[in-house]
Amino acid sequence: MKQLTIFLGSISVIIVILFGSNQLLNAAAPQSSDPKTKLVMFNWGDYIDPALIKEFEEQTGYRVIYETFDSNEAMEAKLKQGGTQYDITVPSEFMVEKLAKEELLLPLDHSRIKGLETVSSYLLDGDFDPENTYSIPYFWGSFGILYNAKEIDGAKLKTWEDLWNPEFNNQLLLSDGARETFGIALQTLGYSSNTTDEKELQAAYEKLKQLLPNVKAILTDEIKTYMKINEANLAVAYSGDAGAVMAENPDVRYVIPHNQSNIWTDNLVIPKSSRNPEAAYAFINFMLEPDHAARNSLYVGYATPNEAGRMLLPKELTADQGMYLPHEQLVKMEHYNLLDQPTLERYNELFLTLKMAQ
Repeated sequence: MKQLTIFLGSISVIIVILFGSNQLLNAAAPQSSDPKTKLVMFNWGDYIDPALIKEFEEQTGYRVIYETFDSNEAMEAKLKQGGTQYDITVPSEFMVEKLAKEELLLPLDHSRIKGLETVSSYLLDGDFDPENTYSIPYFWGSFGILYNAKEIDGAKLKTWEDLWNPEFNNQLLLSDGARETFGIALQTLGYSSNTTDEKELQAAYEKLKQLLPNVKAILTDEIKTYMKINEANLAVAYSGDAGAVMAENPDVRYVIPHNQSNIWTDNLVIPKSSRNPEAAYAFINFMLEPDHAARNSLYVGYATPNEAGRMLLPKELTADQGMYLPHEQLVKMEHYNLLDQPTLERYNELFLTLKMAQ
């Protein structure tokens, strides 16, 4: 998730240096211990343009304390532990639902939010957070297929089912995630990627066993490296990772299986332990401004949910249907829902059995 677009690389380095200098100045200057003077943010690493943080500080007078996490689960554990009282954090959709059920989030006062009308209506009011009671979309993306166009004809990759083509023997890199991998098989069979039905899960397992001859490896972040250096021709990946690969390897393309796949959203929420909700609302409103949303999207390299911000982006980006799906396709995509613990354990058990069979 935290990748720069290639044509902004040198600019981004300068911004980071300037932001680092600003942080050093902040550290050197006397700081107030009053929580009302600062915003404590808990975010993924390199998941916001540092220049925007500096601008927010200058406009509002709040000092931003920025901490990072590397997984939804790590973020959840830190919120449960207490200690640091974060004012803003950025969970994925399934974790929003989980944190809300655990009563770790403040319900949002929509009367204090300005700019929500700029957010794509499809990305609002999701099943994981009806009426956006707790969350505001921050970034979104898809899950699809990466391929090397010099080695593979993209016309042969229209649906998930095409991955079973014997022509791709020992060429496919699968994601080391139970939900993602089983979602491919479930959707191929016409089922939901959120199913809790044991017969459907077993059918997906059998379908994935038939895919194993085509599987070169089951990996996580290594997928990006393999595709960048042409050590693999075919992989499944999230759109942000796909963008990072394509920025370094112009032979690689990204496609979303027609009418089959999942989209994800990362979201701004206010933890219940926040000591400065006023600053949190100020930050949400700041990030909902179209210019800020567009600049943040350019820096991070992910799709903005802000429709007005999208209009400010270069046309070569917004015309990329791997990044911004046409509405008619977008409305047919699924979110990953929060599953109950027994069902999640069943996914993981079957996935482990599959990996052992590889």
